[in-house]
Amino acid sequence: MKQKVLLVDDEKDIVEFLEYNLLQEGFEVITAYDGLEAIEKVSQNPDLIILDIMMPKMDGYEVCKKIRSMKGFQEIPVIFLTAKGDESDEVKGLSIGADDYIKKPVSPKRIIARVKSNLRRFEGGTNGEDSSHEITVGPLVINKEKYTVLVDGKNVVFPKKEFEIIAYLALKPGKVFPRDKILTDVWGTDVFVVERTIDVHIRKIREKLGNHSNLIETVKGVGYRFKNLE
Repeated sequence: MKQKVLLVDDEKDIVEFLEYNLLQEGFEVITAYDGLEAIEKVSQNPDLIILDIMMPKMDGYEVCKKIRSMKGFQEIPVIFLTAKGDESDEVKGLSIGADDYIKKPVSPKRIIARVKSNLRRFEGGTNGEDSSHEITVGPLVINKEKYTVLVDGKNVVFPKKEFEIIAYLALKPGKVFPRDKILTDVWGTDVFVVERTIDVHIRKIREKLGNHSNLIETVKGVGYRFKNLE
């Protein structure tokens, strides 16, 4: 069965250009030309969404927030494709739930590579050495197959990248992971994101952990580790 990509951009030429290249790679393509149409087309259950930011009716940030709030779509890969190139724009996009951020103009080969990379990570789950599906550490039970996290027995929803980070760290409590190592292992080598992105995601994870926020420890000037509870 072909994987479906929802392609959202208000520039018709860009949509047609990317649609052609995605079709050539064997993807099924759903197109939308504004934010509201994108929300409607999500009902067709795409496997990945490519989303412009500056669009009429509803911008890409609002679309991403809306999608992330919809049942069954908290984990679908979302790639922002935009002319907004400031680091603050990228951090904002990633902090509200996007998985990747690509600046225009972009070559078709690059966009295809990023689409395939995000789909592989979504299908394969967290990049780690432990092949077991479940990690139990302290008050947390992390199921890598179901993408669920129980905190004190209660289900807490983590967007895909936040989930991958907490599962990645929890595999080896006490081990310090530098920011660049987390970026490479969670995002992959073919995706460019700034190290500040890690800090944004860690802050969100800590907020969701509530009273257990101290389980994620900061090693100043280096990176992060999951607290060793032994």
